[in-house]
Amino acid sequence: QVQLRESGGGSVQAGGSLKLSCKVSGYKFGDCGLYWYRQAPGKERELVSTISGTGTTSYADSVTGRFTISQDNAENTLYLRMDSLKAEDTAVYYCAAERVEYYNDLAFNCAGIEYWGQGTQVTVSS
Repeated sequence: QVQLRESGGGSVQAGGSLKLSCKVSGYKFGDCGLYWYRQAPGKERELVSTISGTGTTSYADSVTGRFTISQDNAENTLYLRMDSLKAEDTAVYYCAAERVEYYNDLAFNCAGIEYWGQGTQVTVSS
């Protein structure tokens, strides 16, 4: 059973930093993509950052240059380092992982996001 658990959220003043962690169990890191999303009150959930199975990263325009996604395959943990935080970064942050369809030891298919964490609240005061 795949489980994702976020931690590291909290309250911080604008300009401050936080580092979110997402501990994943029952899932093999390094094959398919991992994601950070966020949802602010009254808004739709939005993609913040991705890291592919090969380690390629991407970011929403609103966080580029301020947020850094990384992963520790040995610890099965996904991270999101957030610097220069702004009030508009206030949201519940979720980590997510793709479902992996294994055909054999070498071949697999990344079948889209299926697993979500419960979320961690980040509040930035101005």
